[in-house]
Order: sequence, then C-alpha cells, then structure tokens
Amino acid sequence: MTIGFETWAKDGAARRGRLTLAHGTIETPAFMPVGTAATVKAMRPESVAETGAEILLGNTYHLMLRPTAERIAELGGLHRFMNWNKPILTDSGGFQVMSLAGRRKLDKDGVTFQSHIDGSKHRLTPERSIEIQHLLGSDITMAFDECTPHPATHEQAADSMRLSMKWAARSKEAFTDRPGHTLFGIVQGSVYDDLRRESVEALTGIGFEGYAVGGLAVGEGQEEMFRVLEATTPHLPDDAPRYLMGVGKPGDLVGAVTRGIDMFDCVLPSRSGRTGQAQTRRGPVNLRNARHAADPRPLDADCACPACTGYSRAYLHHLQKADEILGPMLLTWHNLHYYQELMAGLRGAVEAGTLADFAAAFAEQQAAGDIPAL
Repeated sequence: MTIGFETWAKDGAARRGRLTLAHGTIETPAFMPVGTAATVKAMRPESVAETGAEILLGNTYHLMLRPTAERIAELGGLHRFMNWNKPILTDSGGFQVMSLAGRRKLDKDGVTFQSHIDGSKHRLTPERSIEIQHLLGSDITMAFDECTPHPATHEQAADSMRLSMKWAARSKEAFTDRPGHTLFGIVQGSVYDDLRRESVEALTGIGFEGYAVGGLAVGEGQEEMFRVLEATTPHLPDDAPRYLMGVGKPGDLVGAVTRGIDMFDCVLPSRSGRTGQAQTRRGPVNLRNARHAADPRPLDADCACPACTGYSRAYLHHLQKADEILGPMLLTWHNLHYYQELMAGLRGAVEAGTLADFAAAFAEQQAAGDIPAL
C-alpha cells in the first residue's frame, strides 16, 4: 500500500476512519469542496481550510485546457500553484467529456473533443488522463472512465461500463506508484445491480487502493441512488476507502454515510452560495427573499462561521440584492462550514454508535424548515 487507510468504528454499514496521503490525513467520512479551476470559487484557500476541509477536488478537464497541466507542473504542481498544502483529488475528465454532447467523439481508445473555451481539438485517453493528473501532483488520481448517462438501457449501460473497465485496466498500467499517492477505480453500471456487481468484480480484479461509485446523482433521484448504493457497497473491499462522486445535498450525505460511503464531493455548497442560497441545519434558506430584508437575526444562531457570527440576515439579503461580491463570499463560507460541521457530526455519531439517532434528528430538523419570519 502506498497510502494508509484505517477504520476503527462502525455503526451498521457506516464507517469511521482515517486516510493518510502524501499531503496529510483526512478524517472520514469526509466532504471535499470542489476547486474546479484550481480555486474554490469566492474563497481563499486559507478560508477553505478554516471551514475544516482537509482535501479539495481539482478538475482534469478544465486544468488541461487552462492553464495546462504542463504549465502547472513547471510551476511546482497544483498544490503550490493554488497555495493548498493539504491533499488534492483530481477527477479523470470523464464526466466533463460526457457532458460535452455534440463536442465529442468516443471510440474504444478514448475521446476526441472540442474545447468549450476556444473550440480547439483535444484527445483524452486513459494514459493521457493519468499523465495529466501526475503532472498536477494529485494525491488521489481517478481512473479514466465514461460516466454512463441516465437514463440508459441495460445494454447501453453494460457497453459503457465494460468500456470503462477496460480503461480502468489501462489507467492502472499507466499509473506511477509513489508514496502517499494513489489511484481509485470507478464503479459504473447505471441503476442495474448485476452490472454494478460485474463492475466491482472487474475493478477488484485489477486492484485499486480506493473505489469510487460513479454514474449516480445524474437524474435518477435520491431513492434510486440509495438503492444502488445498498446493492453496491457490500461488494466493495472493506479495507479500502469508498467515494461517492458528485454528491450532494445534506440529506444525500447522511443517507450515503449510513450505506457505507467514506468520501464525497459536490459543487452544491459553493454554487448555491453564489446564488443566495444557504444550506443550514433547518434546510435551504434563500437570502434573496424579501422576508429577510429587515431581519436583524443571524442566519443560524448556532453556527460559528463568519457569516453567522458577524452579519445579520438583513445585511446578507442586502448583499445579494445589490450583487455585491461579499454576499457570495460569506454564503459560500457558511455553506462549506455547515457541510464540514455535518461531516464531523456524522463521524462522532458513528464512533458513538448513535448514527440512527443522529440521522433521525437531522431529518426532523430539516423538515421543520427555517425559523419563522419576524
């Protein structure tokens, strides 16, 4: 093993553990803020660290186009480039390539696509994806895959998954082992239990130090996502970290942890922060609504983030209506702080063996909604 992963507490399928990588340790279950283009939008790296985040996600597709992986490598790697000295996971580019639709051409060897920036042509193969992530210096590299769109027939999902498994083997062959750095395989198979099991068998046969569950949160809904997780995670190795890609809402995180997931990423907390929506223990709160215009109370009296300890709802509302940059900055900070606080609560509940009570209390508070208007 080039990395360290240990679990010392379980509550049902949920696990409490620690992942040790080249640039530090991560307490799991963990949430990774998304730093698509080497930055978490509206946040300084130091501020992201202050929220409690221990690992960020960077985007292979965006960074290979601008400023290019080669330039980042010349400048000392992604950690130095963006002033983040903690671990970084980079995705493989597969999801972004899938979303390009008419701009890409898929074949058995890889994908040719046009840049969304200037229309220039590029080629991504498993080998090139791994090379880019190596140049970036990622602590966790993701195998190159095709993210199966939803909905897909069983035949379409099977063909897509089996292509991804071939690419996973090529990714493993291309990956350079070095201490503290690792490669995760990605389970595909859409919503079909037999295909998910086949994918797990293929990946464990290749041999990875971590396993991601991909192809979810693409329109299938929370209930179906949880069902697929219940059919998938029991087959994953118990001694390896499990990462659910692109998820999600606070309720998604709680439900997925109870089903055995250790790691998450999602743009939701930062993206919603930029559009005036706060994620809170009482559910989402839209600060653009007029009900907050004269409200002197904090967004969340129990939250210790700068938005809640220094500013009123009225001021946060004003920033949103005036399109002031400080508004997205404060709400993004709050949202990321809340997500990290939620993950800390989940870790503590698993350790204490009280996860069911924690999940029930979480659901009750979310359902109660925001505090009454003045």
